[in-house]
Amino acid sequence: MAYSNKSLLALAMWTLIVGSAQADDKLFMDSPDVVGILDNPAALVTMAVKYEHAEGVPLDYTKAADLYCRAARSGYADAQYALGWMYANGRGVTRDDGVAAQLFTMASNQGHIHAREMLRYIRSSTPPPLPSCLLPDKPIDTDHGQTDKTVYFKGPISDLVYQLAPDYKVDPKLVLAIISVESGFNTRAKSPKNAQGLMQLIPETAQRFRVKNAFDPADNIRGGLAYLQWLLAFFKGNVPLVAAAYNAGERAVEKYQGIPPYPETKDYVRKVTKLYRSPTHPYKSNLVEAAAFVSLPVSNSK
Repeated sequence: MAYSNKSLLALAMWTLIVGSAQADDKLFMDSPDVVGILDNPAALVTMAVKYEHAEGVPLDYTKAADLYCRAARSGYADAQYALGWMYANGRGVTRDDGVAAQLFTMASNQGHIHAREMLRYIRSSTPPPLPSCLLPDKPIDTDHGQTDKTVYFKGPISDLVYQLAPDYKVDPKLVLAIISVESGFNTRAKSPKNAQGLMQLIPETAQRFRVKNAFDPADNIRGGLAYLQWLLAFFKGNVPLVAAAYNAGERAVEKYQGIPPYPETKDYVRKVTKLYRSPTHPYKSNLVEAAAFVSLPVSNSK
């Protein structure tokens, strides 16, 4: 079997670190350089299994959970299931049925049979925040000119957002807020209503904005940006209405001439506007005929 230079380098680094009695394993696991090289989720799961069951290495539930989590972050169903099991049983992590249920749901949505079976026995009515290791790596600060600041995490997803958002004249910080609430930065997220990917595009919306693969991060973000650009123009830059429409559809917002009285939508708007604190956003006035009931004066771009 032939190995790439990248794979050989990763294997060599792993062997040196694991074989050294002086190595600090936690620092190794947190090293951005090593994480960048060891980007094979199947390999991470294989190593996690060894630590979980002491197969050739000392038993270490904490390290196993960390490895599973890093693989789960890439959307790998087997890792999501295994990490859910760790949370359901308190192995290497504090027991949390809510987190376990979320992870089992992620894996089940990808067709993982055992995860689907586990959901028969473990559920949570209020999903808790996902473990921090499921978020991208380095914190960056987004300040909307107010005292309060929102912290996201710098990584491939935020890089993509900042690269693509200017083409659609949408503030990257608004996009990051939507992604955070919609999918928690999980590229393989899939809802019971079949909303898919980072920005949770339903098939109709994906088709409307020419998204070919909703699970491809760049394709998904482009589709979400195109939809946000349209919504901003339609609702004259009114961010709460845009958020409500992103969740419930623009027709529902038109029907109620404001945020629909759906608990899910009201909660969704609250979460998005807590992250993105500006109530208005510039919009393209010539993109679409705006909703007649919206009269909020905001700056716009031609």
